[in-house]
Amino acid sequence: MASIPTLSPSLTKLFSHSTPHSNTNHCTLPPTSLFGTRITLQRATSSSCSLPNTNCRATSATVSFSLPSPKPLSDAPEKTPKWSARATKSFAMAELEARKIKFPNTGTEAILMGILVEGTSRAAKFLRANGITLFKVREETLNLLGKSDLYYFSPEHPPLTEPAQLALEWAIQEKLKSGEGGEINVTHMLLGIWSQKESAGQIILASLGFDDEKAKELAKTIDGGDVDLSFKRQT
Repeated sequence: MASIPTLSPSLTKLFSHSTPHSNTNHCTLPPTSLFGTRITLQRATSSSCSLPNTNCRATSATVSFSLPSPKPLSDAPEKTPKWSARATKSFAMAELEARKIKFPNTGTEAILMGILVEGTSRAAKFLRANGITLFKVREETLNLLGKSDLYYFSPEHPPLTEPAQLALEWAIQEKLKSGEGGEINVTHMLLGIWSQKESAGQIILASLGFDDEKAKELAKTIDGGDVDLSFKRQT
């Protein structure tokens, strides 16, 4: 009967000296073990088994970079307004909606959809209270602009169209002109879309019943931020 192969004494000695708490990441077998070849084993470490955490904030960093930023105020740079968290998320959702319908750019219609996808801002609630929903906006977008090629793939961050860029810049300027503290919120963003006459977003809003009177009504709450703290039930 053939003999059963066993570990060489040197190999047995190696494992007997290894401890679970050792900080050494490499261990080398003696040259006499196995076939006389020196073999290096590397222990798995937590750093080699885990994914890098540098990508955790990649989305928010990219979105903040894509959104136009106000120029720092010369007299008080620390008071320069920034985009609110809901506005930033609305913009991220706008890019996603543009990709979903395979559009090459993020237009005013995509920003409008992004506002409704985010859904928790005062502006989004105002739209829904007036019968303007994500489903209706998406349907009107495809009716107005048509469907994209089935085999077209949008870029990861579809660049802004000129009307969308102007709408966001309008939001910034409106906030700066107010002289009030706080952030550039989703209401600024929505009214910026409405300010761009003949843009896709403005045409879609008008087709769904949004008008100058509703814009004025919404503008009254523009300095109240994205969250309605009045707890007043909207009808």
